[in-house]
Amino acid sequence: MTEPTTIPLSQQMDEIVLDSDPRGKIFIDPTTWADMTAWHEQAEELRNEPPIRVEPRGFTPFWALTRHADVFEASRRSDVMWNTLASVLAPIESLQWMIERGIPVPKTLVHMDGEEHTQYRGVTSDWFRPSEVKRRSEDIDVIADEYIELMAQMGGECDFASDVAQPFTLRVIMSIFGVPKEDERLMLELTQGLFGASDPEFGGDTDHPEQKLFETVMQFVMYFADLTNKRREVPTEDLASVIANGEIDGCPMGDIERLWYYIIVATAGHDTTSFALSGGLQALLANPDQLADLSADPSLTLNAAEEMFRWTSPVRHFLRFAQEDITIGELDIPAGEAVLLSYPAANRDERVFQNGMKFDIRRPGLERILSFGVGKHYCLGSHYARRELRTFIPRMFDRFTDFAYAGDAQWAEAHFVSGVKHLPITYKVK
Repeated sequence: MTEPTTIPLSQQMDEIVLDSDPRGKIFIDPTTWADMTAWHEQAEELRNEPPIRVEPRGFTPFWALTRHADVFEASRRSDVMWNTLASVLAPIESLQWMIERGIPVPKTLVHMDGEEHTQYRGVTSDWFRPSEVKRRSEDIDVIADEYIELMAQMGGECDFASDVAQPFTLRVIMSIFGVPKEDERLMLELTQGLFGASDPEFGGDTDHPEQKLFETVMQFVMYFADLTNKRREVPTEDLASVIANGEIDGCPMGDIERLWYYIIVATAGHDTTSFALSGGLQALLANPDQLADLSADPSLTLNAAEEMFRWTSPVRHFLRFAQEDITIGELDIPAGEAVLLSYPAANRDERVFQNGMKFDIRRPGLERILSFGVGKHYCLGSHYARRELRTFIPRMFDRFTDFAYAGDAQWAEAHFVSGVKHLPITYKVK
């Protein structure tokens, strides 16, 4: 592989902000996400000030939106605030490095807008409707029971994040997708390589994470090219067949768009949910009175699951680009400029969520959480994510008791999708 010419990421992070507020580093530097207490303290300070301008060296400059009202409005105004191929923060030189080497640059639903987005979303939307999730509820129940039994066999101690939450949520989406069980480990490793390329545990060379990204994407290319051929020759009743044979305006979906459609479903379909589940249990362990209440009263599950999505906010950001001059809150945004939508910050805004910096499974008003987005870009898989938490949580507390930490929780070092990656716990079988 040709040696990349990009500035080492460690050096970029040392010099991350140029001619702008240095506090903006929390949105870009992956290492800041490893300490969520410090991150949210900084974000709370920013919420109480006008939006700051962040001009990171080697990245797209942006205005950071941290207030609930601003993130909601920018999301709602999808007629003006658009997704583009730069909707996720990434070093500009890394993208250029990919293009120069013929590596498929990400183009998923989160990189599209307008009619293009509507058409591509429509290819699979029927598979994510509440009625379809309800139809598959028994399958999700069976998978949840399998991992509850696995916990019972682990001798009262496990890493809940990596041993349970990740494989459980992965199995659910892979069963819908049509990927065989023997390939699930590969899908997990590729997901970690894609979303965690900046994390030393997942990315290898943290100075040049684009190398890991290159290797990951090429493995995806090979895997899904083979899957496409199989599903075109013999279509089956799975989501992979829908994507393999998907059409836009009566023509087969483009190769790049199809590849990234596979990738976004196979990765975002489980990583975000697993972070919500593991982060939710971590929050309960940090609030033992609420853990006891939820264990004793399953009727609290629905609200508790929503609070977990608010609290964890696994999708850390998206960028939106103004197609014309627009005012969001007190910020005048010229055409062509970008805003960063900070979902974790907005979901703790005390203007909307009283005592928002505290975890509360009885919290009212959780219909206003922004964890799944707003409007036409509302998360396609939200109904599955909710069903998975609502299914697993009461089963876990029905079977086990006396949950406690067995070590320190660890958060993934990634600025796009991240959360609790390790959660060592002990527990007892009832």
